[in-house]
Amino acid sequence: MSYVTGHNKDIGTQRREIYDNDLKLLQSGSSQGAMASWFAALQKPFKSRSHANHGMMQPSINGASENQVHSAFLPLPLTSNHSLNPEADFASHVSTEGRYDASSNLRVNDRIRQPVGSSGDQPYIAESMRNDLAQTDEPSATPHYTETSDDTPLSHRMGSANSTSKGSGGSSHTSVGPPVIKVEQEEEVDAAMTHQGSPTSSSLSSQLSPPKSITPIVLESKQKTTVTDSAPRTPRTKAILFKDLRPRTSIPSDLPPSDLAHQSIHAAYSSRLNPFALHPNEYQLLREHLCHLHVTAYLNIRNRILRLWVRNPLVSVTAEEAAGCAFSSRYLGLAQVAYEWLIRRGYINFGCVEIPDLSNMRVKRYKAKRLKMKTVIVVGAGMAGLSCARQLEGLFTHYRERWTAAGEEPPKVVVLEGRNRVGGRVYSHPLQTQMSRNLPEHSISTAEMGAHIITGFDHGNPLSMIIRGQLALHYYPLKDNSRLYDVNGDVVEKAKDVMVEKLFNDILDRASVYRHRSPIPTTVEGNREFIEAGRDPQGDSDELLSTTDAERSAAASKAPESGLESVPGGVDKLTGKAHMVTGSRTKAPPALAAQAMGWQLPSNVLAYQDLNLDCVAKSSKWPTLGAAMDEAVKQYQFLLDLSPQDMRLLNWHYANLEYANAVNVGKLSLAGWDQDIGNEFEGEHAQVIGGYQQVPRALWQHPTRLDIRTKTAVTQIKYHPQHSPGNMAEVICDNGEVVEADHVVLTAPLGVLKRGSIAFDPALPDWKTGPIQRLGFGKLNKVILVYDKPFWNVDQDMFGLLREAEVPESLDQEDYVANRGRFYLFWNCIKTTGLPLLIALMAGDAAHQAENTSDADLVAGVTQDLALMFKQTKIPLPIETIVTRWGNDRFARGTYSYVGATAQPGDYEAMAKPIGNLHFAGEATCGTHPATVHGAYISGLRAASDIIDEMLGPIEIPFPLVPAPTEAENIPEPSPKSKIDDAVRNESTAAKNARLDAFENEILQAIYTELGYRPSKPGKTGANPFLLFTKDKWAVCKKQCDEARRAATGHADTKASRDEVRVALGRMWREAPAEVKRPYMEQTNQNRAANSESAATFQERLAAWDEQAMNTRRRYVEEHPGVLSPEEELQMWAALGIYDTERRPKKMSGHAEDDENEAMDET
Repeated sequence: MSYVTGHNKDIGTQRREIYDNDLKLLQSGSSQGAMASWFAALQKPFKSRSHANHGMMQPSINGASENQVHSAFLPLPLTSNHSLNPEADFASHVSTEGRYDASSNLRVNDRIRQPVGSSGDQPYIAESMRNDLAQTDEPSATPHYTETSDDTPLSHRMGSANSTSKGSGGSSHTSVGPPVIKVEQEEEVDAAMTHQGSPTSSSLSSQLSPPKSITPIVLESKQKTTVTDSAPRTPRTKAILFKDLRPRTSIPSDLPPSDLAHQSIHAAYSSRLNPFALHPNEYQLLREHLCHLHVTAYLNIRNRILRLWVRNPLVSVTAEEAAGCAFSSRYLGLAQVAYEWLIRRGYINFGCVEIPDLSNMRVKRYKAKRLKMKTVIVVGAGMAGLSCARQLEGLFTHYRERWTAAGEEPPKVVVLEGRNRVGGRVYSHPLQTQMSRNLPEHSISTAEMGAHIITGFDHGNPLSMIIRGQLALHYYPLKDNSRLYDVNGDVVEKAKDVMVEKLFNDILDRASVYRHRSPIPTTVEGNREFIEAGRDPQGDSDELLSTTDAERSAAASKAPESGLESVPGGVDKLTGKAHMVTGSRTKAPPALAAQAMGWQLPSNVLAYQDLNLDCVAKSSKWPTLGAAMDEAVKQYQFLLDLSPQDMRLLNWHYANLEYANAVNVGKLSLAGWDQDIGNEFEGEHAQVIGGYQQVPRALWQHPTRLDIRTKTAVTQIKYHPQHSPGNMAEVICDNGEVVEADHVVLTAPLGVLKRGSIAFDPALPDWKTGPIQRLGFGKLNKVILVYDKPFWNVDQDMFGLLREAEVPESLDQEDYVANRGRFYLFWNCIKTTGLPLLIALMAGDAAHQAENTSDADLVAGVTQDLALMFKQTKIPLPIETIVTRWGNDRFARGTYSYVGATAQPGDYEAMAKPIGNLHFAGEATCGTHPATVHGAYISGLRAASDIIDEMLGPIEIPFPLVPAPTEAENIPEPSPKSKIDDAVRNESTAAKNARLDAFENEILQAIYTELGYRPSKPGKTGANPFLLFTKDKWAVCKKQCDEARRAATGHADTKASRDEVRVALGRMWREAPAEVKRPYMEQTNQNRAANSESAATFQERLAAWDEQAMNTRRRYVEEHPGVLSPEEELQMWAALGIYDTERRPKKMSGHAEDDENEAMDET
């Protein structure tokens, strides 16, 4: 129940202001007191979601220099003499630095741990951490040198500059000069401990302690205890039923519906969901239960639930909160289904968040011992395995009631990992060189051996919630400020680079004509106008979705084609990934296109001469992207006078595309190489400061440690293709151990499956082995170079080098294939490691060369190339080098997957399908986001969803899903008070809720009718002259575009798309003379002045509205006596803070929060 309050002060807002002020002091580094205040206040809002809806902080490091990286979110250790510098944030943060322990009134930093206000001596935090570990029988950490590879002896990896690592090792590590500081050991989990079922051991260096985080579960560590028969039992609450919950409790009373709708729509986009349409999986779930009219109501509720999660991912969304997203009790069934679907599919309550245990009973110890506990084995502790295991732990806790009701404990999850660390291909290798003396204790500098970049936080990347919303890790946003050097060391002219890049994009666009187009999945949209306004539809149910499937399919087939489609719009230099733009299916003649790019055409070239790639695309059963692009280059050479430098530039972009796909473009399928295109996340790319591996470590450790058994390589899996209860799978390990499980999730890389390192009994069916063989698994290797001091521009995040052909100055495309990916790109990592460090990439065929070339030869080659680029500087030898060789790593056999020439549509989907009780996860099973860390994470969520559906069955749909309106929702005229008291006393819970909802809606309508909506914070209406111009000229421009489209197509009914109109309007504005723009500029200035005036009077108007709203409410209640019982009326006023001044003056619901108020009063 939401009440419109008459108070103009919001405690949540006041607290948020305190946080903001303290954060500013914290970031300035000028106040230690602000630090304590910040962490003391931090405990309060994270206990509930109501005070966290002011936006989620995003700790990015913008404009960082070599000497300073500003702390945007995460505080430095609580010391009086701390300084802000890049080295303070780089290493894997491991201590509990900067946390405030509210339960024990202790302020904790990386040095001491003592009560607030106490000056007594206390033990060092390291010692207290060891004491905590001792409670779980975990040995203390002993730092020593790190092994670079999981299989190669230490002596083979650390030595002189001439040492070389070959054989089974995955990388080689060379140190020129003595090591400076001891290096912490790679994490190891005590297999003996975990095999006994105890929590994962922490016999690893202290660098593996929990990463910096402000997650409540980290701030208040909870130890699992065993409840004995003599111990007092905590009474459990009754199981939650959605029909008993109250609607509207999660909808802020002072938030206009349009603002609520805007936030909810943004939350859906931020969760990889279309806010205006059902997900195909939702559609299949609801098509037999939902009518078209109620699709809009369902989407509104689903989007509002996502809003709660997106705005505060530190706290799990509860069933009460989900029910509170419904406007009416009629829609509680929709809220139940939406909540269940979002939880099971991993759209909310994922990552390092604690899931509360809501079960109402505990199994007695003696009884639990007699019952068999189900087991799920996850093979692999990479991102996919950790994601799946962590999600399963949360789901098993969430649905604990299902198992306890049957007299057994929830299933347990065991992770088997062949390496001695977690993370898989996410590996931040500790450097031997630790030159900085300013790093926090137990923190070290690392280099990224594997995954390196977060490719966009926006538009649904689940890592955004974990990295920014839960762990608050520092990250460095990358800039595309690259500089390219030619083979002679000269910088390539920017204009030339841009012109060749446009030509490369045009070639890629023309090759995309032959790509496979996936069918559009079946779904249904809601009423966009209602969703954007935050309104639910009115009326009774109409036809079910399933009865109108044929009509929608027929309408879609008859829809006129616009002539536009999504086409590759170029390749991102930072990631090598192609991105999509809206373009025409009809390509302009190449000569005209080249002229538009800035190329000069020879006089003998015909303007309308076209390219013909059919000779390549249709000459083979399995055409490749490389063959089509090479043919396009050859044909362009007849149209343009391409110079050797032009050819080198073109092939640099080839190498960047090969970097994204981990293979030579000549091995990519022409029809499917970009099958995932269009699913890219938006926003800035970034690197995690201190190491990407902090993310998998956090997934391992928080909120409770996963049971991970390292150094346990799996050699065989025996499974049941037709799984039924009682059919157990067996996992055989290389140490002879056999582990039984009800379900097995295999997350081994595709390279391991292709190599046949794991045997299956029975053998995998052909529909599974086919995709394994057809999909490719490529290689990308790195040469990591550490120096005493930088000799490059530290403000440039990367720089590139053009490679010479095997035949110098050649114009033959084939001469550039072998070497174009050799040290073609250098990453400057000084901002993320704190050390002068470069990473040279080897892509395409060059990645295979690195597997068989000695360290000395590679270092000599890269040093020679650097000396060529920086002619004015004497290039020193690196003091430390690491060469990755992922192809030789027996637990990877490569880096990531690609669409091979023989691949077929649906191969990625087939990779993801389970076989009985054998499930699959990993980036090679995620068709929408392959070859990415977030794709691996999403695949783990999907596998966990499959298992929970297998164990518990599909989501239960209430019947009826949306009940017909009841008479209780139409409040009759008030009867005498005595009769009302009897009716209230005897009415059911559902009827009471409906009566209270209806009366509250009447009050709100009376307030809104008399006063209008509560004033919202002034925006910047009309502050953009172009938007005013667009609004004024839209109709005229659309008419012109429609006429042009009809003339071009010859169809009288054809209309221009919105994108075409927007482009035309932009062109009109740019070409408009100053006198045409002047009125809009003047109107903008007037609007800005009006906005400033409105902002100045906002608080005054808000206070006046609140006072009048309270008077209207009081008057309405007096005019309708007897509708509320005296107790209900007291609850309403108490919820508004009228009679009890100790209560919060503003609350979401008086009825829903009575228990919380009583608890607050007791404390």
